[in-house]
Amino acid sequence: MTHVAGEEPLCGRPAPESAGPCRTRVAYLTNVYPKISHSFIRNEILALERMDFDVIRLTIRASPDVFADPTDEDERAHTTTLLDGNVVGMLWSAANRLFRQPRAFLRGLSVTAATFRRSSRGVVRCTAYFLEACRLADRMERAGIRHVHVHFGTNPATVARIASRLGQLSYSLTMHGPDEFDAPESHEIGEKVADARFVIAISAFGRSQIMRWSAPKDWSKIAVVRCGSDPLFMHAVTPIVDTGLTDNCLVCVARLSPQKGIMLLIEAAAIVAQTHEFRLNIIGDGPMRAELEEQIKARDLEDVVTLSGWLDPRTIWRELLASRALVLPSFAEGLPVVIMEALAMGRPVIATAISGIPELVDRDTGWIIPAGSVTALADSMIAALEAPSEQLRAMGEVGRQRVRAGHDIDENVPDLADLLRPLA
Repeated sequence: MTHVAGEEPLCGRPAPESAGPCRTRVAYLTNVYPKISHSFIRNEILALERMDFDVIRLTIRASPDVFADPTDEDERAHTTTLLDGNVVGMLWSAANRLFRQPRAFLRGLSVTAATFRRSSRGVVRCTAYFLEACRLADRMERAGIRHVHVHFGTNPATVARIASRLGQLSYSLTMHGPDEFDAPESHEIGEKVADARFVIAISAFGRSQIMRWSAPKDWSKIAVVRCGSDPLFMHAVTPIVDTGLTDNCLVCVARLSPQKGIMLLIEAAAIVAQTHEFRLNIIGDGPMRAELEEQIKARDLEDVVTLSGWLDPRTIWRELLASRALVLPSFAEGLPVVIMEALAMGRPVIATAISGIPELVDRDTGWIIPAGSVTALADSMIAALEAPSEQLRAMGEVGRQRVRAGHDIDENVPDLADLLRPLA
């Protein structure tokens, strides 16, 4: 293969000493990796590597996150960034492909032009997709990797689709929602499904949405492989005990973004605080933090609501253990992994009846409420605070069994591995 000036070899973890000589090699591509709020991708990769896979990690952009978890820092060190500021290298990749494979180059340009026409993305962004695809194709070919699995059907899937036209590569993808389903035509969901070797949905609801925007002839390639909970949460359960009203705690773990409904949660907390002593710990960070701090101050909730920022998994585990319930009042979701983690620990969940959430949360495992209803949210928080420990334990046990049955990552990833092996 022709070497591109200034290119470093693809990063990857060294194979374990106990590994056999013939490990299955695939690439993984995401928009940003590693990412604090996407630990489920990391856990999936590590589960594959506990089998017979050698996974090359690729990210469009470098992660800006400051990690509390050393595992994420280790992942960062083993991840290759495509959009790394090496403009000369990207242009060289494109020129090299034009010279060596002009027909494939034109096929890639044709897909890029179609993306430009169908979407609201400008010419600069679409050009960036094409250059990223050239680099992706070059790097995979030089490493001898033929297949890339993509998480999210947004821009990383666009890059992989273009790359599949540039070289002898194939791709598959996992769609999570809600972003893909908010603008399915702009994201060319039907076209991406048609060109993919297979597509993973993380819930039955997610599969229905992919089917909605793809051709019926492609439905057979859409499979449900549910995300798995971190082993830390799957195997550590402490019974809920009554600790008195002054120690009542509810926990929310979410990115501080509009779709998570955190402003509504603080409004509901103000209602609950009128009649109940409790604490609400909001774990996470994001673009709305300053806005939420102002809202907490305006509602005089500084002694009730804490914005803890991102915490490492073990600290989150301890906070959930000390809580009566997890609260997640989202307006839009896929199927949040934190719900699986809370239920796996035997903690009930208050969540909105959207997307795939009702596949895990119902009145047997917590409180499922209409999205956007501050009254229903406040009522459910009060119900969780007033519920006797026997009721909370019973809900938690049903939830724990439900997650163990459907969301054990070491049970689910083999289904994904069976789809990947013939392509690698």
